[in-house]
Amino acid sequence: MLGKILFVLYIAFLLYFLIFSDWYGRAGEFEEYRYNLVLFQEIERFWTYREQLGWVSYANLFGNVLIFVPFGFFMPMASRYRSFFLTLFYSFGLSFLVESFQFVTKVGSFDVDDLLLNTLGGVAGYILFVICNTVRRWHDADQARKRAGSRKRKR
Repeated sequence: MLGKILFVLYIAFLLYFLIFSDWYGRAGEFEEYRYNLVLFQEIERFWTYREQLGWVSYANLFGNVLIFVPFGFFMPMASRYRSFFLTLFYSFGLSFLVESFQFVTKVGSFDVDDLLLNTLGGVAGYILFVICNTVRRWHDADQARKRAGSRKRKR
């Protein structure tokens, strides 16, 4: 239940942050539709000009990954289907919806590099979930063995 609540809160935050926030002064920036359909074009540009762009370059590159890590973590926690491919699919799908909304409303641009980075963030979150879930199961199994051992000694 907690996973479902956290997942819903995260989705609300994500949509607000990606669509409605003006965290680096982009509101009203575009009067026309802008898009990038060339994979790695914007990633290369941000990396090449990182010295001139400063923190905006890193915020764009790593922020697009980091903002989707919780999605990949909470989605399998909130669902009974804990599949890598479903997480990959839903991460891409949500990112596609956000990018399309930004494009249509001119709040931002449609960028295939953002689709890639967001999807990688979702996959990284899923991997983190699998690691945490495995550690939790080991811990639970260890605790169960300890409880079983203490019951045998009491007899």
